[in-house]
Amino acid sequence: MLSIFEYSFIVRGLEAGLLIGAIAPLIGIFLVLRRYSLIADTLAHVSLAGVAIGLLLKVNPLFTAILASAASSVAIERLRASKKIYGESALSIFLSGSLALAIVLIGLAHGFNVDLFSYLFGSIVTVRPADIYIILGLGAVIGITILAFYKELVYISFDEDAAKVSGIPVKLFNTVFILLAASAIAISIPIIGILLISALLVLPVVAALQLKKSFKATLLWAEVISLSSVLAGVVASFYLDVSSGGAIVLIMLAVFGAILLAKSRAKK
Repeated sequence: MLSIFEYSFIVRGLEAGLLIGAIAPLIGIFLVLRRYSLIADTLAHVSLAGVAIGLLLKVNPLFTAILASAASSVAIERLRASKKIYGESALSIFLSGSLALAIVLIGLAHGFNVDLFSYLFGSIVTVRPADIYIILGLGAVIGITILAFYKELVYISFDEDAAKVSGIPVKLFNTVFILLAASAIAISIPIIGILLISALLVLPVVAALQLKKSFKATLLWAEVISLSSVLAGVVASFYLDVSSGGAIVLIMLAVFGAILLAKSRAKK
């Protein structure tokens, strides 16, 4: 078991995975409460275009994915706030547009190479030393910001109109939160993969919600589920030679199923 730590790429994968596993529920719980989970899929597809740009320009794809995701998140939030376009429509526009752009860029790069395949489904091999610093830096910003404005974010998530009446700058907080979500989604790409990012954000929270605890207790349980699933998934991906993203999500689904089964038996 300890032999896996002899490989530097495994250590990097575990470090990145545990950092991402800790960050994801902090964002995911607010996305679920706002019924805005679909934005994770949208920004993931935007990140795909960013990754394609990075591979085409031969720069760090994680950096270009963060930039693309952040810029798009602000545009989506402005469209949603303007009420000129329904929120779901704005998401659909960006999802389909970014996917079309990614396809064109992949064509310009002459094919669907192995690097891009790894970013789609997640692979511990794709985690670079520079990525750890990017994930750590952005993770610290996300964690500190959420802790600093925890009460305001909770208030807005449960009742946005009441938050406006009480004097909270809802528009500013929504923009800040959507930028944090975009960053969390982009930095999750190396481990979980673009196609499975929404599961990382949503599944631990949904599983924890089944326990019917307080908000803080739900967040704590979501963290436990997320971190344990990421750790088990990275280890499984090494020994079974499978995608880390797929392994992590399957473990999360197994935990979710186990909780539902336990609740069903408890009722009987």
